[in-house]
Amino acid sequence: MARTIDLSQPRAQGGLMRRLVCFALAALAVAPSGAFAQMQPHRAEYALRLGAAANAPRIGTAVQDLTQDCAGWHLKRDILTEIALTASWKMNLSSKLDAQELRTGNALRYRTVQVQNGSARETKGRVQKSEKEIRAEIAYPEGPPAQFTLPPPTLMPVAAIDHLIERLKAKAAAFPALMFDTEVMSDVFLIDVTELEDGRLRGSRPADKPVALPKVKSWPVYMTFTRGRQQAQKPLFAVSAQVLENGVLDRLTVETGLLTVTADLQSLEMRPAATCPRS
Repeated sequence: MARTIDLSQPRAQGGLMRRLVCFALAALAVAPSGAFAQMQPHRAEYALRLGAAANAPRIGTAVQDLTQDCAGWHLKRDILTEIALTASWKMNLSSKLDAQELRTGNALRYRTVQVQNGSARETKGRVQKSEKEIRAEIAYPEGPPAQFTLPPPTLMPVAAIDHLIERLKAKAAAFPALMFDTEVMSDVFLIDVTELEDGRLRGSRPADKPVALPKVKSWPVYMTFTRGRQQAQKPLFAVSAQVLENGVLDRLTVETGLLTVTADLQSLEMRPAATCPRS
């Protein structure tokens, strides 16, 4: 895969601190997968904490609800957090995503609403893949919609984990992928994935009630996220997580350089897959 993408600069996404918090929460954006082969519909609730210490303070929750029909996937994600950066400076941030992706992974429509300290920002987007190109149209709160093309290898967000799982099952120790992001940039991330050795992943929280996980294969992984159009720059953030074969993630640790946010499963409901005729 080529490591250079010669495209225009992505649109600014607001203040630095809001971006840092969004980067720290963006790991959950890769939790669902796309094609029917790997992923199972489920509802997962996570506890968010500031820092990786066992007694790190809880700062919010994240809920993912992924359903499936014969047309494709419907993802709803709701993240709510409050971070006290100083004794007198707090940030309340909520992020809601409603997305639909075709079973083929060739089309995506989504709507995000992010609210920071009472100030709301709505973004709507659609991405369409054809034989010739991948085109995106993003409607921001201000200005005309942005229209641009994406690199041909770009995966839709609901297809990214299927690719991840397929590569891990094929025993690929390290590999890159390009993924369209709906919640931080509305643009392309370059994700570099490395499988970790056993014991390198952060352990579960002693205070958390254990969650019964499906008995499927899983892998500890480390991922760095870089702007797809500025690949020479340092990664914006790094994520370590346990990736289950059915697409569920647990024990996430997100490092931005200034913030560390962790996400641990608190409840998990697996749902039956849709029964569809063969295409």
